[in-house]
Amino acid sequence: MSSTLAPAGFSQETLDAFLAARDEPGWLVDLRRAAWARFCELDIPTGRDEEWMRTDIRLFKLDRYSLATELAEIESPRALLAEGVELGGQTVSVDSVSSTGHFAQKWAERGVLFGSLDKLISEHGDVLRPYFERKLIDPHFDKFSTLNSALWSGGTVLLVPQGVCVDEPLHALSVMTDGGVDLGKTLVILEEGAEATLLAETASTDPEAGGLHCGSIELIVEKNARLRYVNLQNWGNQVWHFAHQMGHVGQESNLQWTIGALGSRLAKVNQHVALTGKDAEAQVNGVMFTQGKQHLCYNTHQHHQAEFCQSDLLYKAALQDVSRTVWRGMIKVDEAAQRTNAYQRNDNLMLATTARADSIPGLEIEADDVRCTHGSTSGRVDDQQLFYAMTRGYTRQEAVRMIVTGFFQQVFDRITIGSVREALGEAIGQRVRDL
Repeated sequence: MSSTLAPAGFSQETLDAFLAARDEPGWLVDLRRAAWARFCELDIPTGRDEEWMRTDIRLFKLDRYSLATELAEIESPRALLAEGVELGGQTVSVDSVSSTGHFAQKWAERGVLFGSLDKLISEHGDVLRPYFERKLIDPHFDKFSTLNSALWSGGTVLLVPQGVCVDEPLHALSVMTDGGVDLGKTLVILEEGAEATLLAETASTDPEAGGLHCGSIELIVEKNARLRYVNLQNWGNQVWHFAHQMGHVGQESNLQWTIGALGSRLAKVNQHVALTGKDAEAQVNGVMFTQGKQHLCYNTHQHHQAEFCQSDLLYKAALQDVSRTVWRGMIKVDEAAQRTNAYQRNDNLMLATTARADSIPGLEIEADDVRCTHGSTSGRVDDQQLFYAMTRGYTRQEAVRMIVTGFFQQVFDRITIGSVREALGEAIGQRVRDL
């Protein structure tokens, strides 16, 4: 069963009906209306913009999509990250409409907020308001950030109070029906000395389903806090996927951010990390596997704003068929960020001569006492490795799968959550075909 949809397209009537159906504080309504006004002024990005010159969205038609007005009755797809994990809580949305959820009472009693952002913004608006108003992601940056800022719904919020350590992973699942729309917003706040793990994943009801995702993620990790955040993008192969993602890492805090990008027809994601306090650390891990005509574009930005900070980014991609990946990475070091240690690397494994990987690392350094390095590699599967494995009794497909798994192993070794390593490895293994 599909969601009940509003009339196609996004209009002033869409916004008015959306706001009328929700019970939200006035300050939030004002933020939404300001974003909408900017949305109406902006055009869809084109190849004339440097950021979009390698990503062609001329076939994308925004007016074909509509917001869901009712919750769809579906059978939820398999939640890969949640299998075999003792969860402290879970929240589920369908087509950007909050569905089910549960949260352990012991964490709620310690002041932790977790669940539907729709619900908790109404109940705890005064607590969450300052984090909205910080605007980690510029709500007026482009057509897609303004759309999400104006009409986000069905999102997830996690707020962990000062000094609280949530030692059970939490899980958020966003599901999309064929032709549906997801405008989810994720907001994670760890106050001073807090610690948590959030596993977030997206999935469609059918592997070949279409639709539109226009989302945002804001991770706020305050002084001496620790956050492990895993985001698995597993939309159907005809979904248009646009997202702005931003992490704030405070003094002596640590962020481990792992992304898996497997689904969608086209993805354009801006992933930024800002190290704003002395001795902050960020590790960003990326795993991408593409097939068919998929096009995945990830722009990453490591922004060092304070001294003695460390950032380490490793993205790996394997490409089949006529798929394409674009990675544009930038390390920016402000003048005040002396003694910075920053690294970024992108490796690509070409499983077909018709696939293409664009890798564009960059440095922008204003400090004079830093260590900043970057690197990029692209290569094909070694025929000698294939031959050796096949002489040991493996079929050609098994040999290819083993080589691909080994290629990603460096990223897998960084992931401290065993179930996540297994889920990513299994999801990739199922997609590998014979060369």
